[in-house]
Parts: sequence; structure tokens; C-alpha cells
Amino acid sequence: MTSGDPEQKETGRVEAFSDGVFAIAVTLLVLDLKVPYPSRSQDLSSTLLRQWPTFIAFLNSFVTILIIWINHHNLFNNIKRTDNVFMLSNGLLLLCVTFLPFPTSLVAEYFGYPGQTAATALYSGTFLMMAFAYNLLWRYASHKHRLLSRSVTAEQVESINRQYLIGPAFYGLAFALAFVNVAASLLLTILLAAFYAVTASMSRKRV
Repeated sequence: MTSGDPEQKETGRVEAFSDGVFAIAVTLLVLDLKVPYPSRSQDLSSTLLRQWPTFIAFLNSFVTILIIWINHHNLFNNIKRTDNVFMLSNGLLLLCVTFLPFPTSLVAEYFGYPGQTAATALYSGTFLMMAFAYNLLWRYASHKHRLLSRSVTAEQVESINRQYLIGPAFYGLAFALAFVNVAASLLLTILLAAFYAVTASMSRKRV
């Protein structure tokens, strides 16, 4: 059966592959949550409380990946065609997503210990690279309406352009803060996750 929108079919495999990668990435995050060994000298509650950096890092990374997936899904409501450069750009974004569990583990392990600065710099730096990859993906697709649906207006393109400029700017600030104040850097990444949670729902309404 050949009826249907041929533009929609063109992005189907890219979306399906991306969804699978996102699913694997969030699954890998949970591997950092380890069950403490039983001990007669330590209370389980206090042992779990000492692991709070692990829980915070896991929650922040999980929510961020979830929000990235939501925005990625919303983005593809505007994109109807693909080409090799676009798929490579999408692959760069997925590379950052799949790498995120590693710096998440580092932050959880080294927070409060020597090495926390390097761990936090890698953590925030991964988000920064992710923001650049997201901008590359969108700006390539939207340049001269290259891969967009004909229903997407110039005003919508400009609105998304402005929204996506926030990521590199503030994740860059979080990266710089990692060398000055680790807690402030991590807090900024959490606030950015909250910001993108709000903008994700707003962009969904505009489509």
C-alpha cells in the first residue's frame, strides 16, 4: 500500500533508531544505583543517605534525557525529510546521550572528594556538547527550510532558534562554574533541566 505522506515515512527509521538509543541510555543510568552490602555496624538508612549524590545525579540525568527525548520528538513534528548530513548530526546528539551515564557515575562517585572538579567539568561539558549537537541538528534542518514541513512558518523557526541559544550559553556557564564552585555548576544543570521541561510542553502546544 503506497498511500500516505511520503515525507513522514522518510523520518520514521531515524526516529525509531533514536528512540531505541534514548531508551538504552536511561536504562544504563540505573546501573549506578547499587544495593549496599549488609553490615552489622552500619544502619541501612544512614548508608543510603550517604549515597545522596548518586541519587541526585541519576535523577538529574534521567530527567534531562527524558526532556531531550521529548524535545527531539517535538522537533520531528517539524522535520519531514532527511539526508546523510542530518542523520550524522542526529548521530552526534545520540553519541552525547549515550555517553552521559559515564560522567553521571563520576559525579556520583567523586562529589565531595578530590577529583570532583574534573568530574563536574566532564558532566557539565557533556551537556554543553549535547546543546551544541542539538543546535547543529536543528539549524541544519531549518536552514532555508531545507528539511522542514511546508506548514512550519518562519516565525516558528525563529522562535525555536532563540530557545535553542539558551542551552549552549548556560551549559557553558555551568562548565565554567565547575572550576570555581562544583555545587553551583550542578545546581545550574538541574535548573536548566527544569527550564527545558517547561519549554518542551510549550513547544508541543505550538506544533
